[in-house]
Amino acid sequence: MSQETSTPARLAANKRALLAQLLKQRGIEAPAADAIMRRPDQQDAPLSFAQQRLWFLDQLEPESPRYNVFSGYRLEGTLHVPALERSLSEILRRHEALRARFVDVDGQPQLRLAPPGPFALALLNLEGLPPTERASEAREVALTEARRPFRLTETPLIRATLLRLGEAEHVLLLSMHHIASDGWSMGVLTRELWVLYEAFRQGQPSPLPELKAQYADFAGWQRQWLQGGVLEEQLSYWRRQLQGLATLELPTDRPRPPVQGFGGAWRFRPLPAGLMDRVKALSQREGATVFMTLLAAFSTLLQRYSGHDDIAVGSLIANRTRSELEGLIGFFANTLVLRTDLSGDPTFRELLRRVRNVALGAYAHQDVPFEKLVEELKPARHLSRSPLFQVAFVLQNAPAAEVRLPGLTVSSGSGWIDSRVSKFDLTLNMDDSKPGSISFEYSTDLFDAATIDRMAGHLQTLLEAAVEDPGRRISELSRLSGAERQQILRDWNATGRVVPPAAVHDLFAAQARLTPEAVAVVADDGSLTYGELDRRSNRLARRLRGLGVGPGALAAVYVERSTGMMVALFGILKAGGAYMPVDPAYPLERIGVMLEDAHPTVIVAQVPVAGLPTSDTPIVGLDDDATESDAPLAAGAGPEDLAYVIFTSGSTGRPKGVQVPHRALTNLLSSMRDAPGLSERDVLLAVTTLAFDIAGLELFLPLMTGARVVLASRETAGDPSALAALIDESGATVMQATPATWRMLIDSGWAGRGGLRVLCGGEALPVQLAGELRARSGELWNVYGPTETTIWSTAERVEEVGSTVSIGRPIANTSVYVLDARLQPVPRGARGELYIGGRGVARGYLDRPELTAERFVPDPFGDEPGARMYRTGDLARYRSDGRLECGGRVDHQLKLRGFRIEPGEIEAVLRTHPEVRDCVVVVREEHADRRLVAYVVTRAEGTAPAAELRRLLESRLPAHMVPSAFVTLPALPR
Repeated sequence: MSQETSTPARLAANKRALLAQLLKQRGIEAPAADAIMRRPDQQDAPLSFAQQRLWFLDQLEPESPRYNVFSGYRLEGTLHVPALERSLSEILRRHEALRARFVDVDGQPQLRLAPPGPFALALLNLEGLPPTERASEAREVALTEARRPFRLTETPLIRATLLRLGEAEHVLLLSMHHIASDGWSMGVLTRELWVLYEAFRQGQPSPLPELKAQYADFAGWQRQWLQGGVLEEQLSYWRRQLQGLATLELPTDRPRPPVQGFGGAWRFRPLPAGLMDRVKALSQREGATVFMTLLAAFSTLLQRYSGHDDIAVGSLIANRTRSELEGLIGFFANTLVLRTDLSGDPTFRELLRRVRNVALGAYAHQDVPFEKLVEELKPARHLSRSPLFQVAFVLQNAPAAEVRLPGLTVSSGSGWIDSRVSKFDLTLNMDDSKPGSISFEYSTDLFDAATIDRMAGHLQTLLEAAVEDPGRRISELSRLSGAERQQILRDWNATGRVVPPAAVHDLFAAQARLTPEAVAVVADDGSLTYGELDRRSNRLARRLRGLGVGPGALAAVYVERSTGMMVALFGILKAGGAYMPVDPAYPLERIGVMLEDAHPTVIVAQVPVAGLPTSDTPIVGLDDDATESDAPLAAGAGPEDLAYVIFTSGSTGRPKGVQVPHRALTNLLSSMRDAPGLSERDVLLAVTTLAFDIAGLELFLPLMTGARVVLASRETAGDPSALAALIDESGATVMQATPATWRMLIDSGWAGRGGLRVLCGGEALPVQLAGELRARSGELWNVYGPTETTIWSTAERVEEVGSTVSIGRPIANTSVYVLDARLQPVPRGARGELYIGGRGVARGYLDRPELTAERFVPDPFGDEPGARMYRTGDLARYRSDGRLECGGRVDHQLKLRGFRIEPGEIEAVLRTHPEVRDCVVVVREEHADRRLVAYVVTRAEGTAPAAELRRLLESRLPAHMVPSAFVTLPALPR
């Protein structure tokens, strides 16, 4: 027989020599160990550490197929079946591990051997099937065999099935249980099988020498040697090495199930010719192994996908460090946790040095079985994932060889056999033969095949860049093809459309000339037609212009929700100024900070004024314009002038004013007029406080389209029964609100409105809420955007509700980028920070140049000179179709069911309200989804019930600061 590659024994010797050389360079001497001696008798024997863990797992999950070791072979030519069956019988005799069964003796597992006996080869004839069906049936049989479980109390722990496809075509399927075998063992079995087969076919005795030791001898030796000082020295290394190890969170296509499933699949990708030769050349130049170079590239890929600099990868090693173990079938393989530090953006050459040091340290301490390591380190255990690592890497440097025997050719057929099992989230298998290949075993609970295909392509691209120039920093190593960059940066941002330059008030005035008698706004204090609102706002504008309100000037709006509020807004805009909303419900301290920072020219307020802190700023009442003309004014502001300055909540420090020009606001309104769409037949029910930027869409969009806006009072917006009634009474066709408001309505029993177009934004839209809203409305739109990019930047009509809710695609003249820490685009499926560019980007923060420069950065992908993009701080990723998912933050804010809140922030706000001062805020983790949730626990004495407290806080606080749950407890001790 001939074989194209080195034997496993020769490869093992070469590896040991290389490892010894590398360890010697670091001054590390391999620990000496006594020889492995044969047991004096064949009585019950102890299990090895690895076997003991598998036995324990089998007790928890009896007869699981995930620990099957499986392989298949194509046999072409004349097959002598009796010689094959006799060969398997001889292998069963030679290797005691395959004749072991595991029994419980006084609560402890023991290994008990069965005597040698003939092997039963299962035969299945598929010749009778049509030729087109034979291959598919063979695959189905192979899959069934690969997943057929073993019973550890029965022998043997090996099975073989022979499929006859034709007179000169067979398939041999071999299965062993992992407790008696490993990947190396499968190679030993294959090599011995065909040596024995050829000898027996010719009527000769076995040419194989007797084995020097058996697996049970190794198990006893291991337990005797690996204890005391030897064990403690090795464990000390691993305690230091793995201290503080964090869980690697890769972006997945589906949420992780609460209990880990082991359904899996394979994806395969051949590498270009010559790439592995270049990898080997680089490895040799850098004094590293091919494994180390490939691990460095894989770790870089994992960093780019996860955003983590601390990457832990499991690596399977043969662990046959002694020559007497090389020819044994048994469970010797061990798993090492290779933890690499990628911080500081090193060059690939420097990263390779780091990986080399990590690998050598691990090899020098490889004797501790992974099972013993887990037992000693006691990492936090979760049923949803494996301990210490979730991603593994295996390098196949002894590829299956084709065996040529007289009249028979044997080749590996396992490439078309998918056992549909995955022990980890992801396992990379690489073949360093010529030309080499990439294959991924992956959890089908988490990933789609298309995602894994892209990942394999990115690894190839990254590896090509690394070997081309290892002196480049890893952030500079390309992983995206030119086509991918084009798609992500250009095709998915092809949102350009013509929006005529105009100011918001000019769009309203044009509509007022078209429909002067149509009702424009309805509130508790009455209604105004378009013509009335136009004339009243003209009079106020003249008054304000006389007080110095013009382009660049700010006018604060301190008005309750009323028709007068709309007069104030358009009056300020027509004067040429920008409005700054001040919610009368805000704490006095917050109002004082806003007025101090903004220095408004005037304050437009309802008189008499109550609640404003002492200020020298002139106050203009809504009725102070009686003597002014209501004729249109000359143009006061243009598209580039400010429309409003709105202060953020201050959840990350002092509130900051965001400056939004008219061009940004009119771009949003023009885009939203088309989708979700608004016409003169619509009625939009506005429920949001003016101080929350999303009110801009509610108030202005209807009035540039001829529609009607109905203003819900503060009290109605916080009362679910009253709000539900107003939805029906007003004839609302469109309503925009935060998830908290929609949840309040549904929890109160709101049955919905069939023709209502629902817009949901301001917070993350939970999947359950999306489903409920979809069932209660005509249309559901999920909208997303920070204040700094003018209300909404993306929109998605929710047609079907899956495991997550997309925020959709960018609106008109808007670009969205998902970038890594070095502002490089990440591929589909990978998480990165969301940046937003285009016409909606605000001017910046009011009088905060340093913060503006930090958050509003140059857009390297934009076509316009000087274009900027806003750094949102939100984590996002692209779906395969270009739609976006958003979730999580890159900073250190706590995530409270989608809200961005600093520790103690709710408590601080509550203390400013005497009505709710007597509360306790509890922030705890919800284990169902592993997110933090804020609970407000109220005392019964002197405190509003929970429902009233909810309404009060939702009316007094910015929406993202409202706690997500309220619990009433009877009289807590004081």
